[in-house]
Amino acid sequence: MVFDIFQLLGGLILSFGYIPQIVQIVKTKSVKDLNLNYLLLVFVGVLFMEVYAVNLIVRNTAHMFFWTNTLSLMLALIMLILKLKYNKEIQ
Repeated sequence: MVFDIFQLLGGLILSFGYIPQIVQIVKTKSVKDLNLNYLLLVFVGVLFMEVYAVNLIVRNTAHMFFWTNTLSLMLALIMLILKLKYNKEIQ
C-alpha cells in the first residue's frame, strides 16, 4: 500500500511536470529551444511504458501506474504536437 502511494505521487508529479512547459509554449508560441529528438524519445519511452501498464491492467494490478502513465503520455504528446506546430510557423 505504501509503495502504491509512492507510485501515485511520483506519477502525478512527473505528469504535471509537463504542464508549466506546455503553458509557456502556448503563451509564447516559441519552441526554438526544445529539442525534437528529446521530445520524440520521451514520447516513445512513455509509450513503451504504457504498453507495460496495459499488460499490468490485464493482470488486474497497478491501476494507478496505468492512469498516471496515460496522463504522462497525453501530456508528452501535447508537447510534441506543439513543437511540430510552432516549429513550422517559424520557418
